[in-house]
Amino acid sequence: MLPVSPEVKTNPLQKANFCSRLFVWWLNPLFKIGHKRKLEPDDMYSVLPEDRSQRLGEELQGYWDQEVERAQKDAQEASLMKAIIKCYWKSYLIWGLFTFLEEGTRVVQPIFLGKMISYVENYHPTDSAALQEAYGYAAALSACVLVWAVLHHLYFYHIQRVGMRLRVAVCHMIYRKALRLSSSAMGKTTTGQIVNLLSNDVSRFDQVMMFLHYLWVGPLQVIAVTTLLWKEIGMSCLAGMAVLIILLLLQSCFGTLFSSLRSKTSALTDDRIRTMSEVITGVRTIKMNVWEKSFIDLITRLRRKEISKILRSSYLRGMNLTSFFAVSKIMIFLTFIANELHDNLITGSQVFVVVMLFEALRFSSTLYFPLAVEKVSEAIISIQRIKNFLLLDEISQCYPQLPSDGEIIVDVQVFTASWEKASETPTLQGLSFSVRPGELLAVVGPVGAGKDFQLLEDGDITEIGDRGTPLSEGQKARLCLARAVYQDADIYLLDDPLSAVDAGVSRHLFEQCIHQALKEKITILVTHQLQHLKDASQILILKDGIVVERGTYSEFLKSGIDIFSHFEKGNEQSEPSPVPGTPTMNSESLVQSLQSPRPSLKDAAPEDQETENIQVVLPLEDHLERNVGFKTYKNYFTASAHWPVIIFLILINIAAQVAYTLQDWWLAYWANVQSDLYLGGYLKEDEDVVFVLNWCFGVYSGLTVSTVLFGITRSLLIFYILVNSSRTLHNKMLETILRAPVLFFHRNPIGRILNRFSKDIGHMDDLLPLIFLDFIQTFLLVIGVVGVMVAEIPWITIPVIPLGIIFFILQWYFFRTSRDVKHLECTTRSPVFSLLASSLRGLWTIRAYKAEQKFQELFDSHQDLHSEAWFLLLTTSRWLAVYLDVICAIFVTVVAFGALILVETLNLGQVGVVLSLTVTLTGMFQWCIRQSAEVENMMISVERVIEYTDNDKEVPLEHAHVPPSWPHGGKIAFVKINFRYSSYAPLILKDLRARIGSRQKLGIVGRTGAGKSSLVAALFRLSEPEGNIWIDDILTARIGLYHLREKMSVAPQEPVLFTGTVRKNLDPFNEYLGNELWNVLEEVQLKETIHGLPGKMDTELAESGLNLSVGQRQLVCLARAILRVNKILILDKATSNVDPRTDELIQKKIHEKFAECTVLTITHRLSTVIHCEWISVLDSGRWEEYREPYYWLQNTNSPFYKMVRKLGEEEASALTERANQVHFERK
Repeated sequence: MLPVSPEVKTNPLQKANFCSRLFVWWLNPLFKIGHKRKLEPDDMYSVLPEDRSQRLGEELQGYWDQEVERAQKDAQEASLMKAIIKCYWKSYLIWGLFTFLEEGTRVVQPIFLGKMISYVENYHPTDSAALQEAYGYAAALSACVLVWAVLHHLYFYHIQRVGMRLRVAVCHMIYRKALRLSSSAMGKTTTGQIVNLLSNDVSRFDQVMMFLHYLWVGPLQVIAVTTLLWKEIGMSCLAGMAVLIILLLLQSCFGTLFSSLRSKTSALTDDRIRTMSEVITGVRTIKMNVWEKSFIDLITRLRRKEISKILRSSYLRGMNLTSFFAVSKIMIFLTFIANELHDNLITGSQVFVVVMLFEALRFSSTLYFPLAVEKVSEAIISIQRIKNFLLLDEISQCYPQLPSDGEIIVDVQVFTASWEKASETPTLQGLSFSVRPGELLAVVGPVGAGKDFQLLEDGDITEIGDRGTPLSEGQKARLCLARAVYQDADIYLLDDPLSAVDAGVSRHLFEQCIHQALKEKITILVTHQLQHLKDASQILILKDGIVVERGTYSEFLKSGIDIFSHFEKGNEQSEPSPVPGTPTMNSESLVQSLQSPRPSLKDAAPEDQETENIQVVLPLEDHLERNVGFKTYKNYFTASAHWPVIIFLILINIAAQVAYTLQDWWLAYWANVQSDLYLGGYLKEDEDVVFVLNWCFGVYSGLTVSTVLFGITRSLLIFYILVNSSRTLHNKMLETILRAPVLFFHRNPIGRILNRFSKDIGHMDDLLPLIFLDFIQTFLLVIGVVGVMVAEIPWITIPVIPLGIIFFILQWYFFRTSRDVKHLECTTRSPVFSLLASSLRGLWTIRAYKAEQKFQELFDSHQDLHSEAWFLLLTTSRWLAVYLDVICAIFVTVVAFGALILVETLNLGQVGVVLSLTVTLTGMFQWCIRQSAEVENMMISVERVIEYTDNDKEVPLEHAHVPPSWPHGGKIAFVKINFRYSSYAPLILKDLRARIGSRQKLGIVGRTGAGKSSLVAALFRLSEPEGNIWIDDILTARIGLYHLREKMSVAPQEPVLFTGTVRKNLDPFNEYLGNELWNVLEEVQLKETIHGLPGKMDTELAESGLNLSVGQRQLVCLARAILRVNKILILDKATSNVDPRTDELIQKKIHEKFAECTVLTITHRLSTVIHCEWISVLDSGRWEEYREPYYWLQNTNSPFYKMVRKLGEEEASALTERANQVHFERK
């Protein structure tokens, strides 16, 4: 993950003049580029200084720190809401005034329109004064429309920037907090929860900011409209307003439901993303244990619960959108009913004034107000969740400055510590020691108690993948050791860095790096490699957190102390250290970690150089096609609905719009009747007139009821189909991901995958169905409005046709750029999640190097890159909206003046309908186009999800039938095996030929990177090998992966545990009895430790088992493998982080229990396999002939003999003696 360069294009907005800012002309060059070709990250403009992540985050952090301090003084709980308000209230209030003015112009428009219709109603050809006055009203109406457009877009642009700033600031604070979490706090949160906070929770700020002001503007507008209506038709208006008030109260009550549902949904989403994060991290273990189906079922169940909550909130949203569609019609209907009941005569112009006043409330009160209630309710829950996270315990940030003069000494006296404050048993008790420069303190005890870069294709600027892939564990260990050495520090704390490497490399690293390069430093080495103890200045032996012995190696020999006696059974798990002992790799360039004046170690022994060529290929996230094709829409809708349902949905939409449109047409007819009644043309007492009036109201009532019923049915059906489509596509993506080859996870960082499962799925759950329904409603409304206008006044087609052509061209021109911008927004989001996940895994490493600030800056740079794309997303949509509304304002002007010019050929109803619909069309037309663009942009999330459903899969899990008893002996044959992880990668295993007999106990050794773990990958077909592998005379390539992998057990070097209890980690799917679990724990020397936990096997483990030491995690994984009792057991460096005595006891138990099974033990620790029947050396991907250890050691030229000699004279003699002993015992 490379740092983001700040040297990008200057933002042209900084130099834009007033007109360019108002009409977004400064963005035209970008649209020209987007029209010619795809936009690339280099085309984006630099984020504005006031929008930078560091500046925004530190500003809000300052207010939050003040709030926390105030709350502590007052003994209250800190409020994140108060900190946000203090930080943003001034700028937010100023833009709120624009909303007030904008909605004020909307209220005034019906007055001018009424005056124009009144002129038509009272038209007299000779009254030139009235004509001039009418022209004045037309000009005023046109001006109002234009002013509304300008104010509307100024408000939305700036208010969305405020939302963006708040989101960016909170993200900065969340990441900053993540870097400071204490050990106890890490147990109270998970990666999934933090990813959810950064993806879905903070996105509420973008949404709530847009609509929050309508909570007070909406009611004020209602009061203003009620006043004007009272002046027009008296108290009859209260009937319609009563509907609106009841609706507003009902929608306010919906807020409580939204809050409750949001809270429950967020918790379920946390669980799903946390589980997904663990699945991605442990996918290799899942595949080798054939747990794909089980984990798919687990996540699908979580998803089903999540969807049930999402559907409920979606139905509430559907009802809100139905109110936007139909409530204005209900209000108009009830108002006129009340007016008739009061026998009030009104003019035709009053009819249209009333209609337009109610229409003025359409957006602010029936769309924006309920959206504000919904978004505020959800934002409150999100703020509460973020606040709870920000209030978790932190580690101390006090880094005392060491004195620059005098000798530096590490002096620890009577030191006691524990990982949990509430822990009754300290992890360390009464620890005392002193270490001076040039001294090496070796710390040993039971479990729990560098080369040059020429291997890498691009040297020290090679980019390493997520979790350090595809480096081996040994390569990661050396890289991390090199990172430590290159810091040129005064004190070095080395936590078992030699366990993951072979004996030769271990000796070389100890002698050349730890003993030589750090000879003038204070070095504290925690290790299980007891052969190095003789070179230590001091030795500290810990047991149950207490120092049991302390001294030098020679002192121990003189006093007759047996170091091995402190590793006896029962004392193996004394230190539940959550500090990861395995190397932690962060996804960033190696050059970042290794910039140091310290020289490299150039005296690496030639024989230690590995021949494996490491190639790291990290492809950029795919940039999909420029247009979302019909196939994507078809796949989206048909994911959960068959064609008959979709056709029914289309018919419902048409029916709803027809009923709605007929209301407008019928209103024109009824207005003419009212005008004639008012002017005396008709008498209300006439039977014919009464019949006509009853007929009008009867039809109008039927159309109103139909509009409401069809509108509700449409809304609920669309939400049901689209939310279930999201569920179906999520499940398909999940299944495809878990069936993907291991290479897929090497090539795609965890953040990129989680981005799909969090942000993209979140869009499909919440935003896309809402926007889709809104677009469909608005589009059909626009079609209906235009249809009515053309039907009433045919000449209106003259301006409508060019208007439609211009809109189409604008939309087409806009889409070519906006889609690319949306893609950039999606792809620049992934590195943010990747860095978060990587940082959480490497938190202890980051803290050890005091690199928090560096990583915070890296996070801010990623956020700034995303902000560049987000800013363009906001401004490009504003560009389109401004031009659409300006064109609409021109259209209103043309229609208004055209109606006055052609007044003699038109009647009252025609003019009233056309003018009122034209004004309505102003906001609606651009809203329709913008929502269509938003749908297109949101469909990118669907496209990205569908892209992952089409990934390559492994061969079928179930294929050819195999006998239930297979394998009966465990005989394995490798015939001409060549193995690589991808077609473009170099071979790892080369022409490998070997035969392993039934029930053999075979040890496999070799240098780091020789291909030992790749042998396991080939056997489990994690990537398909070339050649043939036979197990008990059945070719493994001909059987399904499920049958193959199920019949072998493996304990990997890198332990993978899941959040949950110890019992769940041993037996994830409840397949074994309790006594079987306790027996296997006893076999791996963990029974006493687990029995001593508060909940025994039901004790909850932290995420990834971080409240256990690495050695203990390895033992849990080993127990999990042993539990399956298969005919083939593979131990892939499964005890590398375990002390030698525990390792010996475990190996003895395994050989006893699996006497009738084939056991392959892959290890760096030669003492682990010295008692094996056979040992083979793997060198550069080739299999050396395997022999008994005794015969290997008789040949001084054998590779095994050379590996043993590298351990040192004493250790080599001990191993030789042990090999002799085993050989003669078997004879």
